[in-house]
Amino acid sequence: MNSLYPFTSTGPTRRGLLRAGGAGAALLTLAACRSAASQDESTDGAGAGGEPRRGGTLTVAHGVDFAPGLLFSQSSMNLPHRLVFNTLTRYDDDLKPQPELASSWDISQDGTTVTLRLRDDVTFHDGRPFTADDVVFAIENLQNPERAAQLRATAVAITGLDKRGDHELVLTLDHPVGNLFDLFEFMIITDPNAVDDAITGERLVGTGPFRFEEWRPGAGLTLTRNEAYWRPDRPYLDRVEIRVITQADSLVSSLRTGQSHLSLGVAGRDAAPLADDSAFEIVSYETGGGAYYVGANVDVRPTNDKTVRQAIAWAIDRDRIVEQALGGFGLASAAPWPESSPAFSEANRTHYRHDPDRARELLREAGAENISLPLGHSSTPGLTVLAEMVQYDLEQVGIRTELQPYDPTNAQRRLISGEMPALWTMQHGFAQVTPSTLVVSAYPFNEAQNTSHFSSPEYTELVQDAWRATDPRGEDALGLYQRISDLLLDEAFIIDLAVLPALQVARAAVRGATVNKFSYLNLDDAYLA
Repeated sequence: MNSLYPFTSTGPTRRGLLRAGGAGAALLTLAACRSAASQDESTDGAGAGGEPRRGGTLTVAHGVDFAPGLLFSQSSMNLPHRLVFNTLTRYDDDLKPQPELASSWDISQDGTTVTLRLRDDVTFHDGRPFTADDVVFAIENLQNPERAAQLRATAVAITGLDKRGDHELVLTLDHPVGNLFDLFEFMIITDPNAVDDAITGERLVGTGPFRFEEWRPGAGLTLTRNEAYWRPDRPYLDRVEIRVITQADSLVSSLRTGQSHLSLGVAGRDAAPLADDSAFEIVSYETGGGAYYVGANVDVRPTNDKTVRQAIAWAIDRDRIVEQALGGFGLASAAPWPESSPAFSEANRTHYRHDPDRARELLREAGAENISLPLGHSSTPGLTVLAEMVQYDLEQVGIRTELQPYDPTNAQRRLISGEMPALWTMQHGFAQVTPSTLVVSAYPFNEAQNTSHFSSPEYTELVQDAWRATDPRGEDALGLYQRISDLLLDEAFIIDLAVLPALQVARAAVRGATVNKFSYLNLDDAYLA
C-alpha cells in the first residue's frame, strides 16, 4: 500500500483546471458565484441554455447507498433529502435565509420569540394539506435523541410551540441561538403519518418536487414528478433514477458512457481529467461541502497526549492531499472553515504545515517514538485514498498505522456512538454554515459529546457563548470564533487537512441542478437540454 508513495503529481492544480477547462471552467466560475435568484431567472427565461425543456429522466450516479435509518442526520447517504422533502427556509449564496415553506418570519429583539408564517398552498404527496402541525412534529421529531440529528441541540432550545391557526406558529426559545436558520434549512418536513415507514425505507412522503416510488437496497432509488408541487411548472423532469455505484472507476465510466447524467460523488482527482472534456460541466461550490480530517481518541494512549496529536498535525502534507486526492479541487487547511466563513483566517489555515522534523521532535518530547496505531476510515474510494496518504505521512515520522476500513453505514454509526479507534480519518460538514453549528452539532466537534471524547470547561463556555450570540456575524461572535479556532488548533483532537468544495459533475445536457448548503442535490429547476 505504501508503495503508492511518494508520488510525483502529474495532475493540474485547481487554478490550472480553471484555465484548461474552457467552457466548462467558465461555467464552473459562474456557477460558484451565481445566486439562487439568478438561477431562477436563467431557468425561467431564455438564458444561455435556452428554454427549459419539460420531461425526461435524469440519472444520478452516487457512491453510497441510501441509509433511511439516518434520514434525520446529515449524511451523503441521504441524497433524496431535497428531492422528496422541503424545508422551512433555504439559504442563498450569501447565507441569507430565503422563504420556502415558511413565507415570512419575525424575530423578537432578544432573539427568544420567532413568529413563522407558512405557505397555505402546499400539500403532501398523499394529498394532505401542509399545516403548522407538521412543523410542530418536525421540531419535536428532531428533539428526539433516537433521530441522531446533528442539530438536535438547536431544536431542543425551542421550548414553546404555539399554533395560531393552520399557517402561523410562534416559537419560544429557552435562549437565543445564532444558528436558528441552519435548523430551518436542515430540518426536512416529513408526513408524521409516514415517518415510521420512512426510517425503514419503505415509504417517503414529503412536499418536495419528486415522489418516492421505490428503494432497491444496494441498487438505487426511483423518484417521479410531483404533479401537485406548490412551485408552478416545477419540476421539469418526469423522473429521477439514483444508481448506487460504489467503485470510483465504474462511477466515472457511467458518466463517460452517458448511462448517468450527474454525480456529486466523484472524487476531485477523478473529476480533474473531465474538466477538459466538453461533454461535461463541473461545478465547484466553493462555500465548502465538507472537510477532510484526522480524528484522535483522547481516551487511549498515546493519543491522549496533546503533544502527540500536534506531532500528527505537523506530519501530514496537506498540499499533497489537495493535489493528489482532490485533483486540485480544495483548500489545504489546518482549520475547518471555508474561506466564505466568518470564522476563516489565513493564520488559522496555515497554523500547521508539513514539517516532519517538527513532528519527530514533538514525538521525542512525548516519549512516543516508533509507535503503532490503528487508523479507521470509511471504505469509500475517496476516504480510502486519504487514509493511505495519511498512513504514508505518519510512517515518515515513525508512526506505523494499521488501516481499519468500515463500510459507510458502520463508519457513520461508529462516529455517532464514539467507537472510533485511536485515529480515524473521515469527512465532516457544518463549517460552511453558521460557525457555532459546527461546534454545537457536528459529531466530531460537539462540545457536549464528541467522537474524540474531548471535553473541557473552556471549550464548553466558548461554544455556548458563540451559539447564543444573537448576531452570528457581530464582533463578539467573531472574537469567540477565533478563540474556538485557537483551542481546536492547540488541542488537535480534530486535525483538519483540507476544505472540500461541493463538486458536481454533470453531462453538458444537464441544466439547473444545484446543491444546498448541506450539499444535498436540488433539482427543482433542473432539466435536460
